[in-house]
Amino acid sequence: MRFTTPDGKEIRRSTGTEDKKDAEEYEAQLKQNLWRQERMGEKPRRTWPEAVVRWIEETSHKASHDDDLCHLRWLDPHLKGFMLDQIDRDRLRTLRATRQAEGVSNATVNRTLSVVHAILRRAERVWEWLDRAPTIPLLPEPKQRIRWLTREEADRLIGELPEHLADMARFSLATGLREANVTGLEWSQVDLERRVAWIHPDQAKAKKAIGVPLNTDAVLVLRRWEGRHDERVFAYQRRDANGALVWLPVSKAGGRAWRKALQRAGIKEFRWHDLRHTWASWHVQSGTPLHVLQELGGWSDFAMVKKYAHLAPEHLAEHAARIESGIRSVPHIFRHTA
Repeated sequence: MRFTTPDGKEIRRSTGTEDKKDAEEYEAQLKQNLWRQERMGEKPRRTWPEAVVRWIEETSHKASHDDDLCHLRWLDPHLKGFMLDQIDRDRLRTLRATRQAEGVSNATVNRTLSVVHAILRRAERVWEWLDRAPTIPLLPEPKQRIRWLTREEADRLIGELPEHLADMARFSLATGLREANVTGLEWSQVDLERRVAWIHPDQAKAKKAIGVPLNTDAVLVLRRWEGRHDERVFAYQRRDANGALVWLPVSKAGGRAWRKALQRAGIKEFRWHDLRHTWASWHVQSGTPLHVLQELGGWSDFAMVKKYAHLAPEHLAEHAARIESGIRSVPHIFRHTA
C-alpha cells in the first residue's frame, strides 16, 4: 500500500497479506488510526500483521527462524484481522484450543504460543506498541527418552541407505554434527592433513564457532568424497537437461529416502537428529567425560549434556558398594497352616 498521511508523510509498506480485500481493509484501518493520532493525539494502535513483518525483519538471524515462519503461517488466518491490544488471554486460549483440536502434540502447541508471546512481549518492551503483553500457561510436555541406536542397528540402517546418505550418516555418527552442518559442509571447512573441520558461528545453533576433530571413521568418509563436488562435501548425482550426470549438493538428509530406509531396517521412531543423540550416547558409554562431550558437541548449556549421564553410571559404583556388606542374609521360613 502507498498513501500520504494528514501531516504529509508518505506511507509505503506491505500489508502482510496476499488477499486484496484484507489488504484494503488493513489500509483503511491504518489511515483511520493515523488520522486519529494526528487530529486527536491518540497513541497509535498496531495490527498483528504489522508486528509480524517487523518481527521477521528483526529475527531473521535466529537459528529457529524457519520454524517461526511455519508457526506464523498457521497463525495468519487466526490473527490477521486483529489489533495487538485485542489479542488477550481469551484469544490465546482460543488459539490453544484450536491448535490442540488438530491433534498435534503439546510441544507443537507450546511452540506456536511461544512465538505469539515473544512478538507481543517485544511489542510491549522494545517497540512500545503495547501497554502490557498477555500471558497464558503452556501445556505440560512429557519428558522424552533419548533415542539412540546400538552399533548393530546403526550398521543395519546404513546398509539400507543410498551411498550419499549412508556416508552422511557415518560422518554424523563420527562427529555428532547436526543435519544442517553436515549437508552444508564445504571443503573450505575441512583440513584432512590436520584431521579437523570447523563450523562457523553463523552456522552453529549456539552462534559460536565449533572445532570438529576428525577421527579415522570421519576421515575415511571424507576421502571417498574428494573431487565429486567443487564446493560441497556431500552431493548426489542427477542427469541435467542434456542427459549428462552432474553432482548436486544435498539440501536435506532426513527425507523420503531416509524414512524408507528406516522401514526396511525395522527401526521405528528415529529422526536424523537422533544420530547426534546416538553419537553422544556412544561417547558417554565409552567413558568420555561430560565436560569434554560438551565441548565436542558445541553445547552452550551443560544441562543439555547431563541428560546423557544416566547412560554411564559406572562412576557411581564405588559409592554404591559402600553399604553392600551392611545387610545380612536371613533365611525365610514360610509355614502354611490349614
